[in-house]
Amino acid sequence: MNQDQLKICFVSSEVVPFSKTGGLADVAGALCKFLGRQGVDVRLFTPFYDTIDTRKFTFYPVTFLQQIPLEMGSRQFLFNVLTAQLPGSEVDVYFVDCPALYHRGRLYTEDPDEYLRFAFLSRAAIECCQRMGWGPHIFHCNDWQTALIPLYLKTLYSWDGLFRHSKTVLTIHNIGYQGQFSSSILHELGLGAHRNLFWQDDLAVGMVNFLKTGILYADMLTTVSETYAREIQTEAYGAGLHPFLQMRANSLVGIVNGVDYEEWNPETDPYIPYHYSIRDLAGKEKDKAYLLNQLGLTFEPHVPLYGIVSRLTAQKGFDLLFDCLFDILAHNAIRFVVLGSGESRYEEFFQSAQQAFPDKFCFYRGYSNELAHLIEAGADMFVMPSRYEPCGLNQIYSLKYGTIPIVRKTGGLADTVQNYDWVSQTGTGFVFEHFTSDGLRWAMGSAYETYQHRDAWLKLMRNAMSQNFSWEVQGQKYIALYWRVAGRSG
Repeated sequence: MNQDQLKICFVSSEVVPFSKTGGLADVAGALCKFLGRQGVDVRLFTPFYDTIDTRKFTFYPVTFLQQIPLEMGSRQFLFNVLTAQLPGSEVDVYFVDCPALYHRGRLYTEDPDEYLRFAFLSRAAIECCQRMGWGPHIFHCNDWQTALIPLYLKTLYSWDGLFRHSKTVLTIHNIGYQGQFSSSILHELGLGAHRNLFWQDDLAVGMVNFLKTGILYADMLTTVSETYAREIQTEAYGAGLHPFLQMRANSLVGIVNGVDYEEWNPETDPYIPYHYSIRDLAGKEKDKAYLLNQLGLTFEPHVPLYGIVSRLTAQKGFDLLFDCLFDILAHNAIRFVVLGSGESRYEEFFQSAQQAFPDKFCFYRGYSNELAHLIEAGADMFVMPSRYEPCGLNQIYSLKYGTIPIVRKTGGLADTVQNYDWVSQTGTGFVFEHFTSDGLRWAMGSAYETYQHRDAWLKLMRNAMSQNFSWEVQGQKYIALYWRVAGRSG
């Protein structure tokens, strides 16, 4: 093997297109695909859930990774490893097959052994590397599910010279999920003899925190935008971990997620009936007419369409619409489409908006990938009033589609959308700072007023569509980081 080839062991609890609940899956799939194109020896480890569609993909058993015993405390599990190529790449994905842990009908559970399912994944990835005789430069861990890998390497696997020079990178995709469990599990984790390495104040109250442990022991910490990296060092956004992130501030960097423009591109998108580009925008208005017709709303020229595609949770900030949406719908010639599901209070609110304004508003409960693409292409504005947003992807998709983002200035939204300036005609969207209904109303109103001036709106659309957040750009930042952590210039 080329001694100068970068070697990355990437461990993730979900990977597109095999398993997904959120943005972590998109990052795992797209970043690893990019790394493979760059000649990096990247090997991706993830669970073989029973929810994976085995009809869509071809899986092969790895002959030397079968019936591997792994003791977790007093219990012994056997696991097999299957492999498949990451679609569109030559990257090998290694699936840890242990039905007792991963055949639960869903990725994440409320089961009492949830900690064991992902501690097992962390150890299984290391065990596989041992049997491959492969010492990666970097173990790239993601969120609480794999945050114990740095500590495992420093304890249970410290004897193995194969990993003598291996370093660890831990990416925090959402600090709200930390993996907090009773400290009684330490024996099952195989770490009962290493209690002294956990945060003692936690042990004193009978708990352990996986993410906190990763923050303490990983060689480098990353998160998914520069602003979020600063925000999570504050009490307001740090979810109780801000003192530890402040302590490790020199080892914490923010890198905005890239997006896969092979999937999200109005010039080639297979889900939209009319393609368009920054040079020829004619197809966008046709997509709007098609979308509205499909949803039973009347298309009228010069009437703007606002769109939302989102999980309906408190994080996403839709509380701000409670005090202003009905007034906006009543007093403006607009259309509004929402695609999503989640907490009942938001679903009921959007359902009531549809009942009150059936000619203007449509709420599609659930998720449809086709409809998500149609909304990105057909809407004029995309509304993301997030309470906090580590990175966000839909605002980046929206930029590519010339669908102007209306966002709050937080996390990745602040890093990817710049407020439009009428004088200089610069900016890519409408950004409000304070988490208030008045702030959102101002941003939506500014978008509405700007839309009435066709030349200004076309300039704004082209500003947005000229942005580049591809993995070809963002992925290079990871490669530079990997080499720096590994102590090499690359």
